Amino acid sequence: MVYSRFTIIEAPSVLGLFASGVETLPDAMLGAGLAERLNAQRAGVVQPPPYDERRDTETLLLNPLGIRDYSIALANSVGSVLDAGAFPIVLGGDCSIMLGCLLALRRSGRYGLLFLDGHADFYQPEAEPNGEAASMELALATGRGPAVVADLEGKRPLVRDEDVVAFGRRDAGEAAEHGSQRIEDTAIDVIDLAAVRARGVNDAAVRAVAHLSRPELSGAWVHLDADVLDDAIMPAVDYRMPDGLSWDELAVTLQAMAASGKAVGIDVTIFNPKLDNDGSIARMFVDTLVRGLCP
Repeated sequence: MVYSRFTIIEAPSVLGLFASGVETLPDAMLGAGLAERLNAQRAGVVQPPPYDERRDTETLLLNPLGIRDYSIALANSVGSVLDAGAFPIVLGGDCSIMLGCLLALRRSGRYGLLFLDGHADFYQPEAEPNGEAASMELALATGRGPAVVADLEGKRPLVRDEDVVAFGRRDAGEAAEHGSQRIEDTAIDVIDLAAVRARGVNDAAVRAVAHLSRPELSGAWVHLDADVLDDAIMPAVDYRMPDGLSWDELAVTLQAMAASGKAVGIDVTIFNPKLDNDGSIARMFVDTLVRGLCP
C-alpha cells in the first residue's frame, strides 16, 4: 500500500533507557519543521507512565510493566492512524517504542521490519548491564525475553526472524564482549555496515527491500535509530560508536523502502536534542527524513 498522507504520533518514552534528553526528540523534530515539510497531520502525544529507576528483580528489566502498558497504548494510537489510511511517523523516545508500533501491525497480520540501527539490540536482560529494554527491543520483538514484554497480548513474536532485515549495525565486537546473544545465529537477514560498504548502499537497499517485499508479508515497518548514522554527523546520541551511514546513504535506503510501496510506517528514536546545541543536527535529520519518505 502507498500512503498519500502522513500522521505524526509523539511517543516521548524513556522507559527502556533513562531521561537523558531523547524524550525531547519530538519537540526538536517538529520544531525543525518536520510536520510542515511533510504536510503531516498530528495525532498528539502518547504519554508514558511514571519512570521507575529500580531494576525489576524478576525480569531484570527497567519498567517492564510500564513498557507493556505503554506498548499497548501506543499500538492503539498507531492502529488508529493505520485504520484511517495514513502513514504513521512515531517520534520517540527510546527504542522500546518499536514494540508498540509492531504490536499494532501484529494485531492485523504478518509484517516485516527494516531495522536501521547501529546496534543489533539483541541482548537478553541478564547480559544487559543496566536492564535497558532499548538494548533488547529486537530480541523482544522476535519473541526472546520475559513474557511481560516479549509476549504482548499473547502475540509472540511481534515479527518473525525471517521477516527482519537488520541494516547498518556495527556493534558486533562490542556485543560479543558483553555477552549478547548473536543475531547472526538466527534467520534474521543481517546487512551490517561492512556489507553495505562492500555492496554499495543502492544494492544493499535493493536487497533489503526485496526481502521485505515477499508476497507473504502485508508490508513492513521501519525502525530508525539515529545511531545508525555516522558518529561524525550524528554525535547527539547517548551510546556513541565510530563510523555509520552518511545522510545520503540513509536517504537512499529510506527512498528504496518508500518507493517499493511496502512501507507502512516508521519510528524514529534515540536522537538526543540536548546534545545538539544549535539545532543543526535536527535540521539535517528532518531534511533527510523528508528526502527519504518522499522519493
